[in-house]
Amino acid sequence: MQCEHERGPALNSFTTTVRWGLPRIAFKYWFRSVGMSLAFVTVLLSGAGAHDDARPAALRDVAFDQKLNQQIPLDLSFRDETGARVELHEYFGRKPVILNFVYYKCRDLCPLLLDGVVRTLRAISFDAGKEFNVLTVSFDARDDAALAAAKKQDFVKRYARQGAETGWHFLTGDQAAIEKLTRAVGFRYQYDPQTGEFGHATGIVLLTPQGKTSRYFYGIEFSPRDLRLGLIEAAASKIGTPIDQLLLFCYHYDPVTGKYGLLIANVIKLAGGVTVLLLGGFIFAMLRRERSHASANGGAA
Repeated sequence: MQCEHERGPALNSFTTTVRWGLPRIAFKYWFRSVGMSLAFVTVLLSGAGAHDDARPAALRDVAFDQKLNQQIPLDLSFRDETGARVELHEYFGRKPVILNFVYYKCRDLCPLLLDGVVRTLRAISFDAGKEFNVLTVSFDARDDAALAAAKKQDFVKRYARQGAETGWHFLTGDQAAIEKLTRAVGFRYQYDPQTGEFGHATGIVLLTPQGKTSRYFYGIEFSPRDLRLGLIEAAASKIGTPIDQLLLFCYHYDPVTGKYGLLIANVIKLAGGVTVLLLGGFIFAMLRRERSHASANGGAA
């Protein structure tokens, strides 16, 4: 029979691992819980969109529809960050393209979207300009090349990959070109003349080298693995399948007078409560498991 002093180190090692590992495990679980809660927020907001009366006026016609296998008009003319006139076909033909829409004066979700794109691109082995191109297009016709150049300088610097300047392009255009491109990929936004800002959803679209929509990713955070596989499929001109829409809406609302502000505040409170409950339940389960293991090992003495 095994003696107590022979079993003691193993039991102590397990207990120490649980006790010291618990904060790290709990933090990891908490981080995932926050992500789940944010997804829950987006679901509720998307659900609210099903009833136009639940949305503020600036969001009632906002959507990001999936138009898979849709050919975008490659003859559209825009201006790049240098102010030079370019046509979309110049960025196609040999590589897949990651397309995203922002407006450069946005202070809400647009910078978060671009930041999420940067982090995801840095996590994959493919390089912008080599295996794929990135097109960031402003849907605000008032944006100019100077704003586009400032955004490019900032995010290319964050991306920090050699040759990124030739692979990531920031475009501006007139209203007609913007509407044709956004309509082709299902990106519907709305301008609020009272605030001078836009209501819109966030996400990215993968396009084949021929300029057809291959796959959609919604939100501001993207799985590096999924994006890498999506790029491989798009490079082979494969068209993906529709995915569930979990839309994040960008709109600068008035929390004092706007119903939208009250809705978001309540949903975030609810999501926070769910996160606390999940974390508390996890810690309780881990502590109970530790006591069970300790009792089992003690009973075997």
